[in-house]
Amino acid sequence: MEFTGTWHIYEMSNWDEEYFNMEVQAYIEIDEQGNGEFQFGLVHGYIDGDIIKDGNNKKLEFTWDGNDECDEASGNGWLKLKDENELEGEIEFHYADSSTLLAKRA
Repeated sequence: MEFTGTWHIYEMSNWDEEYFNMEVQAYIEIDEQGNGEFQFGLVHGYIDGDIIKDGNNKKLEFTWDGNDECDEASGNGWLKLKDENELEGEIEFHYADSSTLLAKRA
């Protein structure tokens, strides 16, 4: 599965690098089934994803559950490959913020 692996987030539209790398190098990790986890800033979540056809391309659409500064948080998002070593996507919090992101294969 082309999304499998660890991806380092290097850009987010809603947060700057100082925030999203504050505790660890911001990342998204995806397994062969489209599940995984992510962390940026003080947000950590577990991903439950599915591959969806998007025209001629594939997209990993997911929901997530986790925490934001120790408070429960959840949301959804999507990831799409720009090429084999770079992806773009969006992560949304239910009833709150959302941000686009860019990430490179670790």
